Amino acid sequence: MTNFLADYLLPFMRISGLFAAMVGFSAKTIPTPIRSLLAVLLTLMIVPNVPPVPVDNLVNLGTFILGIKQLIIGIVIGFISMMVLNTFVLAGQIIAMQTGLGFASVIDPSNGASVPAVGQFFLILATLLFFAFNGHLMMIQMVVHSFQVLPIDGTWWSVDHYWDIVTWGGWMFTTALVLSLAPLTAMLVINMSFGIMTRAAPQLNIFSIGFPFTLVAGLIIIWATLGNFVTQFEFQWLKMVELMCTLVGCSP
Repeated sequence: MTNFLADYLLPFMRISGLFAAMVGFSAKTIPTPIRSLLAVLLTLMIVPNVPPVPVDNLVNLGTFILGIKQLIIGIVIGFISMMVLNTFVLAGQIIAMQTGLGFASVIDPSNGASVPAVGQFFLILATLLFFAFNGHLMMIQMVVHSFQVLPIDGTWWSVDHYWDIVTWGGWMFTTALVLSLAPLTAMLVINMSFGIMTRAAPQLNIFSIGFPFTLVAGLIIIWATLGNFVTQFEFQWLKMVELMCTLVGCSP
């Protein structure tokens, strides 16, 4: 009976960690019973393909640590996907602050925080692309494959794998900067133009003229550079797949 419960409970911990940190399913708008039900259903489907776990006592320190390890594996896999979306949220926040659109804030339903509207717009686009690329199916495939490479009572990640996860955060800032580089350059040219106008005609009220012009120019620049969004998302997507395959030992 103990082995039977362990065979279902420990995989459930890993899958629960995935749904707790995965794009879309980790949002606060998704009720916790729904996430739990999805985790239970997925556990029932994959347990027959998972090697049995030799657990003599379900209530002891070793089993508790084993469950925490499964939870961490699931959270890490889901966290990597969340970092992809945070890349574009960060890029939207940078663009909003530089174009004067940062005062327009909305509540992000995924974490309950107030974010600029441009960042929320980029988040919606990135989420739609994530599901359009079947990212949710790939995440489930990765966590199922992880049971073969990282057995429940088997090996653990090496130090290099932890370093790869940390380096992934650097890619988030790099891609966000690249995505916002064109709007930032255009706004720099516009601000320099207003500076020259101020020096040439000091009687102009540059604040009353420049602020609305900057807002309109920011919206036009965002629209003009929106075609680069899919390219950057695809680049970040391929980096995410490469990292996940490194962690779970599969071929990209």
